[in-house]
Amino acid sequence: MIALKPLIKTTLWTLTVLVVVSALAAPKVMPMLRSTEGPQGESAAKAESGNAESKRKPGAPRDRAPLRVSAIVVQTTPFAESVTSTGTLIAEEGVELQAETNGKVVSIGFTEGARVKKGDLLVRLNDADLIATHARAKFRKELAMLREKRLAQLLKQGVARQEEYDTALNELNIQDAEIELTEAQIAKTEIRAPFDGVVGLRYVSEGSFVNAATRIATLQRLDRLKVDFAIPEKYAGRVRVGAPIVFTIAGGERDFGGQIYAFDPRIDTATRTLVIRAICPNPDGRLLPGAFASVQVILGQLKEAVLIPAVAVVPGLNEKNVFVVKDGKAERRAVETGTRLESTVHILSGLAAGETVITSGLQQLRAGQSVSIIGEKAT
Repeated sequence: MIALKPLIKTTLWTLTVLVVVSALAAPKVMPMLRSTEGPQGESAAKAESGNAESKRKPGAPRDRAPLRVSAIVVQTTPFAESVTSTGTLIAEEGVELQAETNGKVVSIGFTEGARVKKGDLLVRLNDADLIATHARAKFRKELAMLREKRLAQLLKQGVARQEEYDTALNELNIQDAEIELTEAQIAKTEIRAPFDGVVGLRYVSEGSFVNAATRIATLQRLDRLKVDFAIPEKYAGRVRVGAPIVFTIAGGERDFGGQIYAFDPRIDTATRTLVIRAICPNPDGRLLPGAFASVQVILGQLKEAVLIPAVAVVPGLNEKNVFVVKDGKAERRAVETGTRLESTVHILSGLAAGETVITSGLQQLRAGQSVSIIGEKAT
């Protein structure tokens, strides 16, 4: 019993120290436990927030405010469909006067810039040797004619042989051919007007030696002119002979009219265009060959055409698009365009009357985006 007393005292002392230490540490431990557990409502909110974030799809756009845009309501209107091009005026008939043979110019029978008639002698080359040859052939023909007549009478009387008469007749025919040949050679020394027209500046003088490559002058028929131009191949199937054209020239004060009368039956592979030729009257001679022309071809008259502002068309790599409003959202629509005017574009397909086309904010606009129209009017 005496041995147990020290042990009991030691145990009681240890328990007393533990109780005191626990009492001192309790105020610090309890706030930590409360902070760890937290209120039930706060824990549930955090859990809900975590679930919502986990349910959001990766890359899904957040809700945005509608984009404020301007728009127009598509309406149909009468429209003269046309295509513009550039062309060149050329004379209905035009040639460079050149000699067919070599020779020296002995006379010039025209005035520069004057009108001439078909067949007028414009230039004569030296033909003295041919004139002499022609005279010799005529004398030989006369002798052959006399011989043929005598042998014809003798043949009827039975004195001459048929072989002798045939030889005389053949000689007469040869002399006729010689005369025709000489006359053809003389004609090559005479340069005559092939048609009515205006002769241009001359590049030779009397005494000049010319050959087949020498440029003597030009001759142009100016009462009517041709207009050559080209249009894109997509319009090739819509071009008709007799279709009207309107064109202007540099420095011109008015429009000129004409009609298509022919076109090339193939597409130019280099430019992918169709070459067309029209003809126009030029009674006062104001139009000159070689002039530059801005041509407008009337393809047809449409009673109900769809025209929209050019700014509404968004060009792409392989197609053109517009944005239309559908159920408060922007919808991308592929369209086929036709004639482009100063501020509008003719839509061939892809849009219908009554649809709303967006005309502003196209750079920020995306398909499916909500839009708010701030200004809406009819085309």
